[in-house]
Amino acid sequence: MKKLVLAAALTAAASTAFAGAPADPIIEAPVIVEETTSSSGGIILPLLLLIVVAAAVAD
Repeated sequence: MKKLVLAAALTAAASTAFAGAPADPIIEAPVIVEETTSSSGGIILPLLLLIVVAAAVAD
């Protein structure tokens, strides 16, 4: 009789341990590092602006 009560108690304890759904794993997003092409990339816009101003002045 004692073994039956012990088995029932262990079964009840084990079933409450797995009663809830398992938590979703936390997945961290990977870090993306963008490389810059070169230092001359920042000079294109001012050069285009200079060409547009020079074309406007020439007219």
